[in-house]
Amino acid sequence: MVDRAHAKPNFLLIGAPKAGTTALHGALAPHPELFLSPVKEPKYYLCGDAPPPAYRGPGDAHSNLEWVWLRERYLDLFADAPEGALRGESTPFYLYSRDARRRIAADVPDAKLIAVLRDPVDRAYSNWMHLWVDGLEPCGDILEACAREQQRIEAGWAPFWHYRGLGMYGRQLADLYEQFPRQQVLLLRYRELVEDPAATLDRVCRFLGIAEGVVDSIPSGNSRPFVHPSPRTRMLGPVVRAGAKVGAYFPPHMWRKVSRPLVEQLHQRGNPDRPRLTPEVRAALREPFLEDIDLLEAVTGESFEQWRIHRDGDSFHTRAQARQQEPVRVNA
Repeated sequence: MVDRAHAKPNFLLIGAPKAGTTALHGALAPHPELFLSPVKEPKYYLCGDAPPPAYRGPGDAHSNLEWVWLRERYLDLFADAPEGALRGESTPFYLYSRDARRRIAADVPDAKLIAVLRDPVDRAYSNWMHLWVDGLEPCGDILEACAREQQRIEAGWAPFWHYRGLGMYGRQLADLYEQFPRQQVLLLRYRELVEDPAATLDRVCRFLGIAEGVVDSIPSGNSRPFVHPSPRTRMLGPVVRAGAKVGAYFPPHMWRKVSRPLVEQLHQRGNPDRPRLTPEVRAALREPFLEDIDLLEAVTGESFEQWRIHRDGDSFHTRAQARQQEPVRVNA
């Protein structure tokens, strides 16, 4: 076992939210040369030895209770790591947070960082969908929800509500590269995780300096059914949000247990096939990201042209379906 005083992480999965970080964490966890923290998203470097901000969005207060912000508790997460294993954790908001990037650079300057980037429109849509179908997002229109972002930030809503801000990867990476040498940062794309998981995981293993070919698949995600706005959602949504406020006064696991029946009622009439964005809605959502995509290309030297054009979008589910429908190619 590792001495707690030296039990800092060797690598971090730093983001982005709704871009496959949880899936990557789950895929890497079985590797015998790695030790992933038992708390998947500790958020320690978001606050660094201080209680988390008193965020005031729906459900934020009880989520704050899950943050691992005391250093002793954070280091305890890695205390059971086998001797010689690389220690890591996954907090997808680190890429977004300027303060987190600086705390990481100061505390673990030699750590390797892995970021997964997803089309910012798809990422925002998935983010909004996650909160909407669980009854926490009060706005049933993604364009309107995005339009309210600055108002919500000023009102103290947590970063997970920052649908646009979380997808501004250009500015985030420009700053990250000022804190860390580029050879310590690995950029992946969401589509790589889904379309070619074995090769992508081998790439991660090479980056970390561990054996390749040991892990080769991505665990399936917990897909929520889409819930259309209706009298039912207008009735149950406020109940869920009111319960989330009360949940701030109880342990998070208790609130999740109590709220589960309400959320399940919301999902009962949901549709597993989520509606796809129309070209008009996608174009409207894309517009604020275009300048940042230019910056991202300048910073990385890579092309992200596909993010500028309309397509049906992607998810683990839709990409898996597309792979199954691809014709089998036979060499002549």
